[in-house]
Amino acid sequence: MLGIERVPTPWTYSQAVAAGDYVFLALHRGAGSDFATQFDGAIEALSETLATFRLSLGELVKVHVWLKRIEDLPEMEQRFNDYFAVDTFPARMTATTEFVDADCLVMIEGTAYRGGVTV
Repeated sequence: MLGIERVPTPWTYSQAVAAGDYVFLALHRGAGSDFATQFDGAIEALSETLATFRLSLGELVKVHVWLKRIEDLPEMEQRFNDYFAVDTFPARMTATTEFVDADCLVMIEGTAYRGGVTV
C-alpha cells in the first residue's frame, strides 16, 4: 500500500494529495485575459502537478471544471479535444460559479489513477 504524499502550497490546502493508487488534485487555474489562455494554463498546471507523481493527463480519471460563464462551455468542450484523444476523456462534471479572484474564468480539479506507481 502506498502512503500519503502531498504537494504543499503557501495556503491552507495542498495542490495535490496522493493516497494509495489515487492522486487528488486541487484547483488549478491559468492566467490570462481570455478563456482559451486560462483553460490552457489550467491544463498545463494540472500536467505539471501530475508530473511530480510521474503521471500524465492520460491518468486523469475524473475532473471537475468550474466556469465563471456558462457561455464558455462550447469552447471548453472543443479544447478538451486538444488534450485528450477520442475515447480517452476523463469522467467530468462542469458547473458555473463565482470565483474569489474576479479575473478567474476557469478552474479545474480532479482525480488521477497511479496504479501502484511510486514517487
